[in-house]
Amino acid sequence: MPSVALVAVPGRRETILDLAREIERRGFSGIYSPAIADAVSLCASLAHATERITFGTSIQPIYMRHAVNLGEAAAYVQEVSGGRFVLGIGVSHGPVYGRFGIQVGKPLTDMRNYVAAMRAGASEKAPLPPVVLASLRTRMLKLAVEIGDGAVWANAARSHMEASLTVVPSARRGDFFIGAMIPTVIDDDRAAAAAVNRRTLAGYVTLPNYRNYWKEAGYVEEMEAIEAALAAHDRDRLPGLMSDRWLSDVTLFGSVAEVREGYEAWIEAGVTNPILVPSSTTGGQMKAFEELFAAFG
Repeated sequence: MPSVALVAVPGRRETILDLAREIERRGFSGIYSPAIADAVSLCASLAHATERITFGTSIQPIYMRHAVNLGEAAAYVQEVSGGRFVLGIGVSHGPVYGRFGIQVGKPLTDMRNYVAAMRAGASEKAPLPPVVLASLRTRMLKLAVEIGDGAVWANAARSHMEASLTVVPSARRGDFFIGAMIPTVIDDDRAAAAAVNRRTLAGYVTLPNYRNYWKEAGYVEEMEAIEAALAAHDRDRLPGLMSDRWLSDVTLFGSVAEVREGYEAWIEAGVTNPILVPSSTTGGQMKAFEELFAAFG
């Protein structure tokens, strides 16, 4: 069974905790919260709302919270959950911090220093949970191997995972968390499902770091066309420039059989923790989970 992404929607948080209990009851492998609506707080609630399932942040941006403070919070959640917590952290994206007026530094240096500060502030009585770094390209993945307990991608290209994972030594594969957040839409109307995923990724294709990654993965033509559209201030063209070939490599969409087959393909590509990020053509998060439950029942 896959892991799933869950957002604590403001005004519906008790309902979201009930949903988490249902996710656990149905045997899903894990629950991971993206950096929306305070992922750490959701995880603190999950420690008490659930009993067995693994859960974590995917991811908590490092520039939004002091390293020692986050380390203390993570150690608390790890303790009260009985060791079920995974702390995923990342540098996130420039536009996120621009809204808050936060100045960012060099991602690799800042990540190294941040993890070191968390570990220095930890104690034997309150150890940190596994620390997983949000990785996209080789240098951050190498850092994850050096100082972390795993790596997690968002919107990665499945076809490129084998090449990426050559960085992870075989001796580490047994205990190294390898996760991927995969936008997922289940609908027999394949075109409608694809359209939802294109909307989900519309913001990501405007980010240079993602475009450079996708070029590395073999999608130079698509990314250069998108760059030309952005330069011309013609964002309306972006959905049409996201090819089916690229979208099928980066997301899951279509019928139940197609999504389940795609999920298995991610595992075959070396991702031990595929994290499905469900959306729906006909509703919000609750509707998307209804469809996910039906598909993986």
